[in-house]
Amino acid sequence: MRLRPCIDIHNGQVKQIVGGSLTDQGVGETNFVASEGGRFYGELYRELNLPGGHIILLNPAGTEAYDADVRTAADALAAYPGGLMIGGGITAENAPYFLELGATHVIVTSYVFREGRIDWDRLEKLRREVGTEHLVLDLSCRRTDSGYRIATDRWQRLTEVEVNAKTLAELKSYSAEYLIHAVDAEGKRNGIEEPLAELLGDWGEIPITYAGGVGSFSDLEALRRTGQDRLDVTIGSALSIFGGDMELGEVIRFLEK
Repeated sequence: MRLRPCIDIHNGQVKQIVGGSLTDQGVGETNFVASEGGRFYGELYRELNLPGGHIILLNPAGTEAYDADVRTAADALAAYPGGLMIGGGITAENAPYFLELGATHVIVTSYVFREGRIDWDRLEKLRREVGTEHLVLDLSCRRTDSGYRIATDRWQRLTEVEVNAKTLAELKSYSAEYLIHAVDAEGKRNGIEEPLAELLGDWGEIPITYAGGVGSFSDLEALRRTGQDRLDVTIGSALSIFGGDMELGEVIRFLEK
């Protein structure tokens, strides 16, 4: 299990939020607002040799705030060439631009999961534009009575697509890896979604990064156990660099055991 660092950007600032509170109008609950910009975090992750992290642009594409997010992201990408992915407002049209900025992969949800379903035409178009090797599908999801369903549009809308072994297998030829936030746990630091981690660990055919709810080292141990040590992990609000109690260096050493 590796640590995959994150840089979440809203209104041009690095932030940590409660994921389920994000709407088109803004952020309901903010855990942390950084005084440093994207370059600081890019340099930090580069110095610590933490590749494969992700930048997420939280504002809607086409807004001035989104443009500010992109500028902050560009600073981070310049500080860690070849070390970071990027998602948020990605389309087949703008994906090559973000790769040119230095992102290793583009991360996509809403463009592909449209009107509640998988838009296979858009998915094919993306694959043609950037190649599977540069494409990460974000299958962030909420728990429902019928299982975990993918959530789009800043996690406000549930699709009909379940996160299960069938879906993971259907999509793997389009994606170098998966990024999966447990949306209801995201930013709360109250523990991981163990059933989701178990489902993902049971499958485990391409790299998967789990995010959501990690608030302690016991949560990391639970993720290692339920995910069968097949999952990587993203930690946000719980890290000391984002105002939390878990020291980044200690987390790195713990995961290296």
